[in-house]
Amino acid sequence: SMAGKFLLGARQRPARAGEGCARMADFSGGSMSSGGGSMAGMGADLGTLDEPVTETIMRDLRMVGNKMLCVLNPRKANMQTLKNWDLWGPLVLCLTLATLLSWFAPYEQKSLVFASVFVIVCCGATVVTVNALLLGGNISFFQSVCVLGYCIFPLNIASVICLIGGPLIWRLAVVAVCFFWSTSASLGFMGELVPTNRRALAVYPLFLFYTSIGWLILIAARTSPYS
Repeated sequence: SMAGKFLLGARQRPARAGEGCARMADFSGGSMSSGGGSMAGMGADLGTLDEPVTETIMRDLRMVGNKMLCVLNPRKANMQTLKNWDLWGPLVLCLTLATLLSWFAPYEQKSLVFASVFVIVCCGATVVTVNALLLGGNISFFQSVCVLGYCIFPLNIASVICLIGGPLIWRLAVVAVCFFWSTSASLGFMGELVPTNRRALAVYPLFLFYTSIGWLILIAARTSPYS
């Protein structure tokens, strides 16, 4: 009887081993399938990589246009729109302003004017941003640069109007209106992110930043052939 039990146990062991292998196979198969499902989910999240280039460009252009509209009408603007920062719009506005102001400059000064405008905008936005952060502003570096860059848009409009021509009083009035427009728009966005008791310290660098750009516009307008 003992020999029979031993033989019966030996016959059952391969079956159990086979069941164990089957279970391991099922477990590994389930893990691989779940991993494949998670990879498929990741692929679904990265679906924008397959979209046409034209659709990507149009989406970015719409985004830049919406942020420019926020600057033109800051009272009805959505703060979250400019919090989703990008640097394409500020770069385009900075290059446009530098190109406009250097277009009518004397030939030997074109490069100097272009470089001066580009450096003043970039360095000025950096200084204003660092100042806001040191004052305890609840904003990231690139969000601040994005807001300051988009708020140059009214001054771009002023540069076009002033370079077209007109009397000095007219150009002064245009630059003054667009200066206050840019300043008020930037304060509307950044003023909420700086502590109230330190807001005046954040306004002063903004004032100097946009004043320097407005002054450059007036100087460039003097050399315009249409003035």
